[in-house]
Amino acid sequence: MEFIEQEIKGLWVIEPKRFGDKRGYFSEVFKLAEFEAHVGHVDFVQDNESFSSKGVLRGLHFQRGEWSQAKLVRVSQGTVLDVVVDLRHGSPTWGKYLAVELSADTGRQLFIPRGFAHGFAVLSDVAQFQYKVDNLYAPQSEATLRFDEPALGIDWRIGREDMLLSEKDLKGLSLKDMTPEFLGF
Repeated sequence: MEFIEQEIKGLWVIEPKRFGDKRGYFSEVFKLAEFEAHVGHVDFVQDNESFSSKGVLRGLHFQRGEWSQAKLVRVSQGTVLDVVVDLRHGSPTWGKYLAVELSADTGRQLFIPRGFAHGFAVLSDVAQFQYKVDNLYAPQSEATLRFDEPALGIDWRIGREDMLLSEKDLKGLSLKDMTPEFLGF
């Protein structure tokens, strides 16, 4: 596996090696010793999966305070644009975002430490999205940052008229609402 640290400290793109022949391919997608040698120790406690159709935009979600989560994300079917926003107050990249295309074709993964809002837009007909988290889901601490936050100007690579959004995602908060008191981290 190749571990590529991104400009926003703590974010890592991970590119597993694939060994293929006429039957298909084999790839190690997670190896604890390699992960810890590059990223550090993370206790993943739960694996999640979502399945979505083209145009679905989920996010930008996060959990506040003691329930914040680190995530290791990948796509096992289709292609998404994965986006994270640094909400760690005191970070030199606070309020900056990173967008990475993840697909089943490349196997590329993204590690997201605690303190980030996270979302993705489905670019293919369908996408199966998988992620490991280091903390359990806590609905009382869940929050959403606006997917269309003007201060960020994220190009989701799908038109607004083609986006499929939940009520929760339509009611996301502004970046100016992301105070240390509100976030709890």
